[in-house]
Amino acid sequence: MKSMMKLTLATGLAASFLLSAAFAQQLAPLNSDTEKDRMDWSELEAKLGPFPKLPEGTKAGAVSKTLTNEYWRSLGEGYKAFGKEKNVPVAYQAAQSEGDQLGQLTIAEGMITQGYNVLLVSPQTDSNLQPVIEQAKAAKIPVVDVNDAVIPQAEHYVGNVQRDNGVRVAKWFIANRPQGGKVAIIEGQAGVYAAVQRTEGFKSTISADNKFKVVASVPGNWDRQTSYDAATNILNQYPDLIGFYANNDGMALGVVEAVKAAGLAGKVAVFGTDGISDAYASIKAGELTGTVDSFPVLTGEVAMETALRLVAGQKLPRVVATPQALITADNLSRYQGQGVNVRTVLMEDAKAGK
Repeated sequence: MKSMMKLTLATGLAASFLLSAAFAQQLAPLNSDTEKDRMDWSELEAKLGPFPKLPEGTKAGAVSKTLTNEYWRSLGEGYKAFGKEKNVPVAYQAAQSEGDQLGQLTIAEGMITQGYNVLLVSPQTDSNLQPVIEQAKAAKIPVVDVNDAVIPQAEHYVGNVQRDNGVRVAKWFIANRPQGGKVAIIEGQAGVYAAVQRTEGFKSTISADNKFKVVASVPGNWDRQTSYDAATNILNQYPDLIGFYANNDGMALGVVEAVKAAGLAGKVAVFGTDGISDAYASIKAGELTGTVDSFPVLTGEVAMETALRLVAGQKLPRVVATPQALITADNLSRYQGQGVNVRTVLMEDAKAGK
């Protein structure tokens, strides 16, 4: 059965690449971190004007990686919140797990036939939803690729600068561990754009400081237990390690448990990425050192606004960049807590160039 599923997916992908050959000549493969045709989320209204009138009966479909990860549930909350504000029904579906590529493709292809005016997709890999791009294009349905895998032929992408996640963490180590030392990386799913960029951003930035050495960079596959096991092995091999950077918070929390089990709590710094509530709680508890929050609810709101502006016929740049911030115990109260309006805070950050 697994062999048949792999064959079906591979056949579908091969066919989609043939279909997209002509399209590819017109549209260069997307690199969402470096694409020059871009706009910051904070400029949407300033550059495009007030939100436009939508066609009667507009409805949006959205497909995510999985709902087992809080980040993707929060993204969906953002989709639905903006849709409700504009009286647009939003259907939000996801695969059973972050490894169910064929299941996600089946859901997305099904949505093309269900009368949605726009699709928002968060692919599990850079290639598994490629067939959807061509099918939706033939049906004249705009597609917005939303954080964090990047479909090379996507016409529109909404998300943060993935490389900058790793860069921010590396800069923290350089500033806060001036003596340097050995560090390790727990990567996301192999070959996925976000994982590659986050890892490269951290590795290249910290390696530029000769006091640091990346002694291990291993896949955690977005899985907490896998990351716990990987971190345990690394700590056994390098008991003098000073820190970890994990490509998402679920993996980082697994690393935290491994650090505690090794009796190294407070000695080994651990950073994640995403800004889920469990990460904030762990930072407050003095366990997780920090996370790069990419504000999934706000990202969902911005992505839905982008998608609906496309439905209204507006021309948007290929990339709409969303915010991120390195969160530690030192600044946590600025971004979370009673009376905090995150959108207002992030607008201030945008104006300050943070």
